[in-house]
Amino acid sequence: MKIKISPSLMCMDLLRFKEQLTFLDSHADFLHIDIMDGHYVPNLTLSPFFMESVAKVSKLPMDCHLMTTDPWMWVPIMAKAGAGFISPQAETINAIAFRIIARIRELGCKPGIVVNPATPLDSLRHYIHLIDKITIMTVDPGYAGQPFIAEMLDKITEAKRLREERGLNFLIEVDGSCNKRTYARLAAAGAEVFIVGTSGLFHNHEDIAEAWKIMTADIEAALGAAA
Repeated sequence: MKIKISPSLMCMDLLRFKEQLTFLDSHADFLHIDIMDGHYVPNLTLSPFFMESVAKVSKLPMDCHLMTTDPWMWVPIMAKAGAGFISPQAETINAIAFRIIARIRELGCKPGIVVNPATPLDSLRHYIHLIDKITIMTVDPGYAGQPFIAEMLDKITEAKRLREERGLNFLIEVDGSCNKRTYARLAAAGAEVFIVGTSGLFHNHEDIAEAWKIMTADIEAALGAAA
């Protein structure tokens, strides 16, 4: 199984913005963009202006994770800034799930859904066939560097089973503490996309090429262990 990699740009070294993005553009599969409004989670991270700067350097699809109380407002802003995927939190769209998924597609983007640790997959069952990606949070949202919540391994397996039972095609992605201590368990459970941040990539080495080499070796070792 070829794991896809989505570096979390909130964890990158902004003093080496162009250097790191240029490298990632030829190595990663997606770029993960965290959008926080200071309300849904008590933090502020990246922005549409940041995305426009990213698009000048990289052509990789940007996956925008909306940790916002009003995702409807953010969808056209993200699309205009160059998003490839737009992934709101499941907990924020119950009243407008079908409408917001349709709006994301109308704007030329792919819809994803992000599920918090305490949110059951059953809450997605009526619209799961309409999305291109499920992101399972293995930490509570809002901050980088949190400890891994092992109970989420069962949820990853459940997502894979649900996809097979219903003949669906969404990607299964994991956000939170993806690193050498968790790669094997995540892959064995059914994860296909790793969002890598501080512990998985950027803190491996100050040089992004060396950091990537370390991450790749860790993943290869984990996939061998998971096989």
